[in-house]
Amino acid sequence: MRVFYFCMGWVLVALGAIGAVTPLLPTTIFLIGAAGCFARSSPRLEAWLLNHPQFGKTLRDWRSDGAISRPGKMMACAGMTFGFVAFWFSAHPSLWLAAGVAGLLLACATYVVSRPTIVDQP
Repeated sequence: MRVFYFCMGWVLVALGAIGAVTPLLPTTIFLIGAAGCFARSSPRLEAWLLNHPQFGKTLRDWRSDGAISRPGKMMACAGMTFGFVAFWFSAHPSLWLAAGVAGLLLACATYVVSRPTIVDQP
């Protein structure tokens, strides 16, 4: 199983890296998954992610409190809204499909907003 978790960790890191430069593809959720995989396969790579200068604090906050920063919440909700608007105007979905996608995104946004908020200490 260690090999499986190790390989999945790298797949998730790759998806997170792609998400870092691709609009509408998330980064953090893939890196949270990668940290979990590396926790089961490679403590060195888990430490690398948790101490990463760009993403480490977010990963540590999530792991310790299940918390998301206020800017992170705003960006996630804005991204979901933008994604739905782009979907609506580019795909011209049926009303049922649009309602289903909207419901799924609303559930995701509700989850994001319901997480504890990290308040940075000066």
